[in-house]
Amino acid sequence: MAVARRSAETQRGYVDRRIFGLASAYSVTCVFPGQRRLPPDEVARDLFRRVVPEGQGSDVLLRNGARLHVDVASHPEYATPECDSVLDLIAHDKAGERILEQLGVDAQGRLREAGIAADVYLFKNSTDPAGKSSGCRESYQVGSHSGFGRLADMLIPFLVTRQVICGAGKVLQTPRGTVYSLSQGPGPIGRGVSPARIRSRPLISTRHEPRAGGQVFRRLHVAVSDPNMSETTVLVKLGRPTWCCA
Repeated sequence: MAVARRSAETQRGYVDRRIFGLASAYSVTCVFPGQRRLPPDEVARDLFRRVVPEGQGSDVLLRNGARLHVDVASHPEYATPECDSVLDLIAHDKAGERILEQLGVDAQGRLREAGIAADVYLFKNSTDPAGKSSGCRESYQVGSHSGFGRLADMLIPFLVTRQVICGAGKVLQTPRGTVYSLSQGPGPIGRGVSPARIRSRPLISTRHEPRAGGQVFRRLHVAVSDPNMSETTVLVKLGRPTWCCA
């Protein structure tokens, strides 16, 4: 009887263990004494030479199961492998910082071997030095029949207010003077929930992108988030969504 009940719960999308992941974009710049010369796309390509064979683009699965690729505006993006523990997810997010840091050191070394005395800098933030935005995205496995609207209603108040303590912050120059923004995100949020992640800039994207068992599971995609360096901040940021989605 217990086995039959567990099977029925699994078919409805209720499982004991959930998986979730975090994708953080980085900005990259190459600085010569006094000015920036190499464009970000060229630096990003050189950054990936150690992990991507020549001529195969800039998109690779790493040995730890993470995905490393170049996102829009030449932003390197590190997506953690699927995790079922918040602490494991934080560990993989920190591993991404170390991986990108080493790739930057290697790229700078290759440039100097070629006679280019430049410094390569990587920033884990939502705005690059040229003012172009990227971001951080969260993915949570939920059941296809577990009440997506109810989950959104539970999460949206938290997603809005968590920026007070989880936002990366940014200083903005406006016509009214210099102001401080709690979030590095580009401009106001368009909608709370929408399938158009780029055009509407919603808090939660409803575009149905099941990673496994599309009839049973779906992805809850939090499309607006700031990359964070503090492990404690990441724990606070991810704690409630992982609890709600479970």
